[in-house]
Amino acid sequence: MSVALKMLVGDRLKYLGLVAGIAFAALLITQQASILIGLAHQTGSFIRDTAVADLWVMDPQVRFSQDALPIRDTTLERVRGVEGVRWAVPMYQGFLKARLPDGTRVTTILIGIDDATLLGGPPRIVRGTLADLRGDNAVFIDEAALDTKWMQKRSGGRGLRVGDRITINDKDAVIAGTYSASQSFFWEPITYTTYTRALRYAPPERNLMVFTLVKVDPGQDVSAVAERIARTTGLDALTGQQFIERTAGYILKETGILVNFGLAVGLGFVIGTLIAGQMLYNFTLDNLRHYGALKAMGAGNWLLVRMTMLQVLTVGALGLGIGVGAATYLGRIVGEAGLAFRMPWQVLAGAAVAILAICTLAGLLSIARVLRLEPAIVFKA
Repeated sequence: MSVALKMLVGDRLKYLGLVAGIAFAALLITQQASILIGLAHQTGSFIRDTAVADLWVMDPQVRFSQDALPIRDTTLERVRGVEGVRWAVPMYQGFLKARLPDGTRVTTILIGIDDATLLGGPPRIVRGTLADLRGDNAVFIDEAALDTKWMQKRSGGRGLRVGDRITINDKDAVIAGTYSASQSFFWEPITYTTYTRALRYAPPERNLMVFTLVKVDPGQDVSAVAERIARTTGLDALTGQQFIERTAGYILKETGILVNFGLAVGLGFVIGTLIAGQMLYNFTLDNLRHYGALKAMGAGNWLLVRMTMLQVLTVGALGLGIGVGAATYLGRIVGEAGLAFRMPWQVLAGAAVAILAICTLAGLLSIARVLRLEPAIVFKA
Protein backbone atom coordinates (compact mmCIF):
# COMPACT_ATOMS: atom_id res chain seq x y z
CA MET A 1 0.00 0.00 0.00
CA SER A 2 3.00 2.30 0.41
CA VAL A 3 3.37 2.17 -3.38
CA ALA A 4 -0.14 3.65 -3.73
CA LEU A 5 0.74 6.58 -1.48
CA LYS A 6 4.02 7.18 -3.31
CA MET A 7 2.11 7.26 -6.59
CA LEU A 8 -0.35 9.72 -5.04
CA VAL A 9 2.24 12.25 -3.88
CA GLY A 10 4.57 11.71 -6.83
CA ASP A 11 3.13 14.67 -8.72
CA ARG A 12 2.92 17.34 -6.00
CA LEU A 13 0.92 19.80 -8.09
CA LYS A 14 -1.85 17.33 -8.92
CA TYR A 15 -1.82 15.97 -5.38
CA LEU A 16 -2.29 19.44 -3.90
CA GLY A 17 -4.97 20.18 -6.49
CA LEU A 18 -6.90 17.08 -5.45
CA VAL A 19 -6.71 18.00 -1.77
CA ALA A 20 -7.69 21.62 -2.51
CA GLY A 21 -10.73 20.52 -4.55
CA ILE A 22 -12.02 18.28 -1.77
CA ALA A 23 -11.24 20.93 0.86
CA PHE A 24 -13.24 23.55 -1.05
CA ALA A 25 -16.22 21.20 -1.27
CA ALA A 26 -15.97 20.40 2.45
CA LEU A 27 -15.69 24.13 3.26
CA LEU A 28 -18.75 25.04 1.21
CA ILE A 29 -20.88 22.19 2.56
CA THR A 30 -19.89 22.71 6.20
CA GLN A 31 -20.06 26.49 6.20
CA GLN A 32 -23.44 26.78 4.49
CA ALA A 33 -24.97 24.02 6.62
CA SER A 34 -23.63 25.67 9.80
CA ILE A 35 -25.04 29.07 8.82
CA LEU A 36 -28.43 27.47 8.09
CA ILE A 37 -28.46 25.75 11.48
CA GLY A 38 -27.28 28.96 13.12
CA LEU A 39 -30.17 30.89 11.62
CA ALA A 40 -32.64 28.19 12.65
CA HIS A 41 -31.22 28.27 16.19
CA GLN A 42 -31.54 32.07 16.37
CA THR A 43 -35.24 31.96 15.50
CA GLY A 44 -35.93 30.35 18.88
CA SER A 45 -33.64 32.54 21.00
CA PHE A 46 -36.48 34.44 22.73
CA ILE A 47 -38.26 31.19 23.65
CA ARG A 48 -35.01 29.65 24.85
CA ASP A 49 -34.22 32.68 26.98
CA THR A 50 -37.65 32.43 28.63
CA ALA A 51 -36.81 29.01 30.01
CA VAL A 52 -38.84 29.59 33.19
CA ALA A 53 -42.01 28.39 31.44
CA ASP A 54 -42.85 24.74 30.84
CA LEU A 55 -45.73 25.61 28.49
CA TRP A 56 -46.70 28.51 26.24
CA VAL A 57 -50.45 28.98 25.80
CA MET A 58 -51.35 30.87 22.63
CA ASP A 59 -53.80 31.31 19.78
CA PRO A 60 -53.69 28.24 17.49
CA GLN A 61 -52.93 30.52 14.53
CA VAL A 62 -49.64 31.78 15.99
CA ARG A 63 -46.94 30.86 13.48
CA PHE A 64 -43.72 32.00 15.20
CA SER A 65 -42.50 33.55 18.43
CA GLN A 66 -43.01 37.18 17.37
CA ASP A 67 -46.42 36.58 15.80
CA ALA A 68 -48.65 38.56 18.19
CA LEU A 69 -52.21 37.22 18.10
CA PRO A 70 -54.01 38.28 21.31
CA ILE A 71 -56.10 35.89 23.37
CA ARG A 72 -58.85 36.66 25.87
CA ASP A 73 -57.81 37.98 29.28
CA THR A 74 -60.06 35.38 30.90
CA THR A 75 -57.72 32.68 29.58
CA LEU A 76 -55.32 33.34 32.45
CA GLU A 77 -57.79 32.28 35.16
CA ARG A 78 -59.02 29.33 33.13
CA VAL A 79 -55.46 28.05 32.75
CA ARG A 80 -54.77 28.54 36.45
CA GLY A 81 -57.74 26.30 37.22
CA VAL A 82 -56.42 23.38 35.17
CA GLU A 83 -55.21 20.40 37.17
CA GLY A 84 -51.40 20.18 37.26
CA VAL A 85 -50.74 23.90 36.74
CA ARG A 86 -48.41 25.27 39.42
CA TRP A 87 -48.64 28.88 38.22
CA ALA A 88 -49.63 30.83 35.13
CA VAL A 89 -48.68 34.42 34.29
CA PRO A 90 -49.61 36.74 31.41
CA MET A 91 -47.26 38.09 28.77
CA TYR A 92 -47.78 40.93 26.32
CA GLN A 93 -45.80 41.16 23.11
CA GLY A 94 -46.05 43.63 20.28
CA PHE A 95 -44.13 45.71 17.75
CA LEU A 96 -44.24 49.36 18.85
CA LYS A 97 -42.60 52.59 17.74
CA ALA A 98 -40.06 54.21 20.06
CA ARG A 99 -38.56 57.68 19.81
CA LEU A 100 -35.08 58.35 21.21
CA PRO A 101 -34.09 61.62 22.94
CA ASP A 102 -32.74 63.12 19.70
CA GLY A 103 -35.83 62.17 17.70
CA THR A 104 -34.49 58.97 16.12
CA ARG A 105 -37.29 56.45 15.55
CA VAL A 106 -36.84 52.77 16.36
CA THR A 107 -39.20 49.82 16.12
CA THR A 108 -38.99 47.64 19.22
CA ILE A 109 -40.55 44.38 20.32
CA LEU A 110 -42.16 45.28 23.65
CA ILE A 111 -42.48 42.46 26.18
CA GLY A 112 -44.73 42.92 29.20
CA ILE A 113 -44.19 40.49 32.09
CA ASP A 114 -46.26 39.81 35.21
CA ASP A 115 -46.13 42.79 37.60
CA ALA A 116 -46.17 40.74 40.80
CA THR A 117 -43.68 37.95 40.03
CA LEU A 118 -41.68 39.40 37.09
CA LEU A 119 -41.59 35.87 35.68
CA GLY A 120 -40.60 35.64 32.01
CA GLY A 121 -38.22 38.59 32.30
CA PRO A 122 -34.80 39.13 30.73
CA PRO A 123 -32.49 36.11 30.93
CA ARG A 124 -29.41 37.87 32.35
CA ILE A 125 -29.43 41.31 33.97
CA VAL A 126 -26.33 43.42 33.22
CA ARG A 127 -27.16 46.80 34.80
CA GLY A 128 -29.67 47.25 37.60
CA THR A 129 -31.87 44.57 39.11
CA LEU A 130 -35.06 42.98 37.84
CA ALA A 131 -36.99 44.72 40.62
CA ASP A 132 -36.08 48.04 38.98
CA LEU A 133 -38.74 47.25 36.38
CA ARG A 134 -41.31 48.22 38.98
CA GLY A 135 -40.00 51.79 38.93
CA ASP A 136 -42.00 54.60 37.35
CA ASN A 137 -42.14 54.09 33.54
CA ALA A 138 -39.18 51.68 33.78
CA VAL A 139 -38.03 49.56 30.85
CA PHE A 140 -35.02 47.30 30.25
CA ILE A 141 -33.17 47.19 26.91
CA ASP A 142 -30.51 44.91 25.43
CA GLU A 143 -26.97 45.80 26.52
CA ALA A 144 -25.51 44.60 23.20
CA ALA A 145 -27.83 46.92 21.25
CA LEU A 146 -27.02 50.14 23.13
CA ASP A 147 -24.62 51.42 20.48
CA THR A 148 -26.21 49.72 17.47
CA LYS A 149 -29.97 49.32 17.33
CA TRP A 150 -30.52 52.03 19.98
CA MET A 151 -28.13 54.46 18.30
CA GLN A 152 -29.13 58.15 18.33
CA LYS A 153 -28.35 59.00 14.73
CA ARG A 154 -29.14 62.70 15.02
CA SER A 155 -26.82 63.43 17.93
CA GLY A 156 -23.45 62.21 16.71
CA GLY A 157 -24.18 58.51 17.01
CA ARG A 158 -24.45 58.17 20.81
CA GLY A 159 -26.13 55.05 22.09
CA LEU A 160 -28.66 54.99 24.91
CA ARG A 161 -27.56 54.71 28.54
CA VAL A 162 -29.27 53.80 31.81
CA GLY A 163 -31.28 56.81 32.94
CA ASP A 164 -32.07 58.07 29.43
CA ARG A 165 -35.70 58.82 28.66
CA ILE A 166 -37.46 57.66 25.51
CA THR A 167 -41.05 57.46 24.35
CA ILE A 168 -42.86 54.28 23.34
CA ASN A 169 -45.98 54.87 21.30
CA ASP A 170 -45.73 58.54 22.41
CA LYS A 171 -45.70 57.60 26.12
CA ASP A 172 -42.79 58.28 28.45
CA ALA A 173 -40.32 55.50 29.36
CA VAL A 174 -37.09 55.47 31.37
CA ILE A 175 -34.15 53.09 30.76
CA ALA A 176 -33.89 51.51 34.22
CA GLY A 177 -31.43 48.75 33.31
CA THR A 178 -29.99 46.50 30.64
CA TYR A 179 -29.89 42.77 30.03
CA SER A 180 -27.96 40.26 27.94
CA ALA A 181 -29.78 37.87 25.63
CA SER A 182 -28.98 35.30 22.97
CA GLN A 183 -28.43 36.49 19.42
CA SER A 184 -31.84 36.78 17.75
CA PHE A 185 -32.91 36.14 14.18
CA PHE A 186 -35.16 39.20 14.31
CA TRP A 187 -33.59 42.61 13.88
CA GLU A 188 -35.89 44.63 16.14
CA PRO A 189 -34.50 45.08 19.69
CA ILE A 190 -36.54 43.65 22.56
CA THR A 191 -37.69 45.94 25.38
CA TYR A 192 -38.98 44.56 28.68
CA THR A 193 -41.43 46.25 31.04
CA THR A 194 -44.25 45.19 33.35
CA TYR A 195 -47.46 43.77 31.94
CA THR A 196 -49.67 46.63 33.18
CA ARG A 197 -47.32 49.25 31.74
CA ALA A 198 -47.08 47.36 28.44
CA LEU A 199 -50.88 47.51 28.11
CA ARG A 200 -50.66 51.27 28.62
CA TYR A 201 -48.03 51.60 25.90
CA ALA A 202 -49.88 49.33 23.48
CA PRO A 203 -52.56 50.56 21.07
CA PRO A 204 -56.02 49.97 22.57
CA GLU A 205 -57.60 46.65 21.64
CA ARG A 206 -60.24 44.46 23.23
CA ASN A 207 -57.70 41.74 24.01
CA LEU A 208 -53.99 42.37 24.56
CA MET A 209 -52.57 39.28 26.26
CA VAL A 210 -50.53 37.32 23.71
CA PHE A 211 -49.13 34.44 25.75
CA THR A 212 -49.83 32.73 29.05
CA LEU A 213 -46.69 31.22 30.55
CA VAL A 214 -47.30 28.06 32.56
CA LYS A 215 -45.25 26.14 35.10
CA VAL A 216 -46.34 22.56 35.72
CA ASP A 217 -46.52 21.01 39.19
CA PRO A 218 -43.54 18.75 40.05
CA GLY A 219 -44.23 15.15 39.10
CA GLN A 220 -46.93 16.09 36.59
CA ASP A 221 -46.62 15.00 32.96
CA VAL A 222 -46.14 18.16 30.88
CA SER A 223 -47.85 16.66 27.82
CA ALA A 224 -50.89 15.62 29.84
CA VAL A 225 -51.21 19.10 31.36
CA ALA A 226 -50.85 20.64 27.89
CA GLU A 227 -53.69 18.46 26.62
CA ARG A 228 -55.92 19.48 29.54
CA ILE A 229 -55.19 23.18 28.91
CA ALA A 230 -55.94 22.81 25.20
CA ARG A 231 -59.17 20.97 25.94
CA THR A 232 -60.27 23.56 28.52
CA THR A 233 -59.36 26.73 26.58
CA GLY A 234 -59.41 25.68 22.93
CA LEU A 235 -55.91 27.18 22.59
CA ASP A 236 -52.53 25.67 21.82
CA ALA A 237 -50.31 24.75 24.76
CA LEU A 238 -46.80 24.09 23.51
CA THR A 239 -43.59 23.20 25.28
CA GLY A 240 -40.64 25.48 24.63
CA GLN A 241 -39.11 22.97 22.22
CA GLN A 242 -42.37 22.57 20.30
CA PHE A 243 -42.68 26.35 20.01
CA ILE A 244 -39.06 26.60 18.83
CA GLU A 245 -39.69 23.97 16.17
CA ARG A 246 -42.86 25.71 15.00
CA THR A 247 -41.03 29.04 14.77
CA ALA A 248 -38.00 27.63 12.95
CA GLY A 249 -40.14 25.65 10.53
CA TYR A 250 -42.22 28.67 9.59
CA ILE A 251 -39.26 31.05 9.21
CA LEU A 252 -37.16 28.64 7.16
CA LYS A 253 -40.06 27.76 4.89
CA GLU A 254 -41.60 31.18 4.34
CA THR A 255 -38.37 33.15 3.91
CA GLY A 256 -36.79 30.75 1.43
CA ILE A 257 -33.70 30.36 3.64
CA LEU A 258 -33.94 26.57 3.58
CA VAL A 259 -34.04 26.45 -0.23
CA ASN A 260 -31.20 28.94 -0.68
CA PHE A 261 -28.80 27.26 1.73
CA GLY A 262 -29.87 23.82 0.56
CA LEU A 263 -28.88 24.81 -2.97
CA ALA A 264 -25.53 26.07 -1.69
CA VAL A 265 -24.85 22.76 0.07
CA GLY A 266 -25.91 20.85 -3.04
CA LEU A 267 -23.67 23.06 -5.17
CA GLY A 268 -20.73 22.24 -2.91
CA PHE A 269 -21.44 18.54 -3.40
CA VAL A 270 -21.66 18.86 -7.20
CA ILE A 271 -18.53 21.01 -7.43
CA GLY A 272 -16.61 18.62 -5.23
CA THR A 273 -17.71 15.62 -7.28
CA LEU A 274 -16.77 17.24 -10.59
CA ILE A 275 -13.40 18.52 -9.40
CA ALA A 276 -12.42 15.37 -7.58
CA GLY A 277 -13.77 13.10 -10.31
CA GLN A 278 -11.94 14.87 -13.10
CA MET A 279 -8.64 15.20 -11.25
CA LEU A 280 -8.67 11.64 -9.95
CA TYR A 281 -9.49 10.30 -13.39
CA ASN A 282 -6.65 12.33 -14.93
CA PHE A 283 -4.38 11.11 -12.13
CA THR A 284 -5.32 7.52 -12.99
CA LEU A 285 -4.65 8.07 -16.70
CA ASP A 286 -1.22 9.50 -15.90
CA ASN A 287 -0.38 6.41 -13.84
CA LEU A 288 -1.77 3.72 -16.15
CA ARG A 289 1.74 2.44 -16.93
CA HIS A 290 2.39 1.97 -13.20
CA TYR A 291 -0.86 0.07 -12.77
CA GLY A 292 -0.03 -1.99 -15.88
CA ALA A 293 3.39 -2.85 -14.47
CA LEU A 294 1.77 -3.99 -11.22
CA LYS A 295 -0.68 -6.16 -13.17
CA ALA A 296 2.17 -7.62 -15.24
CA MET A 297 3.94 -8.53 -11.97
CA GLY A 298 0.87 -10.46 -10.80
CA ALA A 299 -1.11 -7.89 -8.87
CA GLY A 300 -4.80 -8.81 -8.88
CA ASN A 301 -7.75 -6.52 -9.49
CA TRP A 302 -8.70 -6.52 -5.79
CA LEU A 303 -5.24 -5.22 -4.83
CA LEU A 304 -5.49 -2.43 -7.42
CA VAL A 305 -8.97 -1.53 -6.19
CA ARG A 306 -7.66 -1.26 -2.62
CA MET A 307 -4.74 0.88 -3.79
CA THR A 308 -7.08 3.23 -5.65
CA MET A 309 -9.49 3.53 -2.72
CA LEU A 310 -6.57 4.21 -0.35
CA GLN A 311 -5.51 7.09 -2.57
CA VAL A 312 -9.05 8.40 -2.78
CA LEU A 313 -9.73 8.15 0.96
CA THR A 314 -6.39 9.73 1.83
CA VAL A 315 -7.14 12.72 -0.33
CA GLY A 316 -10.69 12.84 1.07
CA ALA A 317 -9.55 12.74 4.71
CA LEU A 318 -7.00 15.51 4.18
CA GLY A 319 -9.46 17.64 2.21
CA LEU A 320 -12.20 17.14 4.82
CA GLY A 321 -9.89 18.14 7.66
CA ILE A 322 -8.65 21.25 5.88
CA GLY A 323 -12.15 22.25 4.71
CA VAL A 324 -13.75 21.80 8.14
CA GLY A 325 -10.88 23.65 9.78
CA ALA A 326 -11.26 26.56 7.37
CA ALA A 327 -15.05 26.60 7.90
CA THR A 328 -14.57 26.66 11.67
CA TYR A 329 -12.14 29.57 11.43
CA LEU A 330 -14.46 31.53 9.13
CA GLY A 331 -17.36 30.69 11.43
CA ARG A 332 -15.52 32.18 14.37
CA ILE A 333 -14.96 35.38 12.40
CA VAL A 334 -18.59 35.74 11.28
CA GLY A 335 -19.77 34.77 14.76
CA GLU A 336 -17.81 37.64 16.31
CA ALA A 337 -19.43 39.92 13.73
CA GLY A 338 -22.87 38.86 14.98
CA LEU A 339 -23.80 36.59 12.07
CA ALA A 340 -25.38 33.18 12.54
CA PHE A 341 -23.03 30.20 12.68
CA ARG A 342 -23.53 26.95 14.57
CA MET A 343 -21.65 23.71 13.90
CA PRO A 344 -23.02 20.77 15.91
CA TRP A 345 -21.61 17.29 15.47
CA GLN A 346 -24.38 16.45 13.01
CA VAL A 347 -22.91 18.97 10.53
CA LEU A 348 -19.48 17.35 10.81
CA ALA A 349 -21.01 13.90 10.35
CA GLY A 350 -23.02 15.09 7.35
CA ALA A 351 -19.95 16.72 5.80
CA ALA A 352 -17.95 13.52 6.32
CA VAL A 353 -20.67 11.44 4.64
CA ALA A 354 -20.88 13.93 1.74
CA ILE A 355 -17.09 13.91 1.22
CA LEU A 356 -17.07 10.11 1.44
CA ALA A 357 -19.78 10.01 -1.24
CA ILE A 358 -17.81 12.45 -3.41
CA CYS A 359 -14.63 10.40 -3.06
CA THR A 360 -16.49 7.14 -3.71
CA LEU A 361 -18.05 8.48 -6.90
CA ALA A 362 -14.70 9.86 -8.06
CA GLY A 363 -12.96 6.62 -7.10
CA LEU A 364 -15.43 4.50 -9.09
CA LEU A 365 -14.42 6.31 -12.29
CA SER A 366 -10.77 5.59 -11.61
CA ILE A 367 -11.38 1.99 -10.54
CA ALA A 368 -13.39 1.25 -13.69
CA ARG A 369 -10.49 2.46 -15.82
CA VAL A 370 -7.94 0.45 -13.84
CA LEU A 371 -9.98 -2.77 -14.01
CA ARG A 372 -10.19 -2.51 -17.82
CA LEU A 373 -6.46 -2.00 -18.05
CA GLU A 374 -4.41 -4.56 -20.02
CA PRO A 375 -0.98 -5.39 -18.56
CA ALA A 376 0.51 -5.20 -22.06
CA ILE A 377 0.22 -1.41 -21.95
CA VAL A 378 3.55 -1.31 -20.14
CA PHE A 379 5.26 -2.64 -23.30
CA LYS A 380 3.68 -0.13 -25.69
CA ALA A 381 5.78 2.72 -26.97
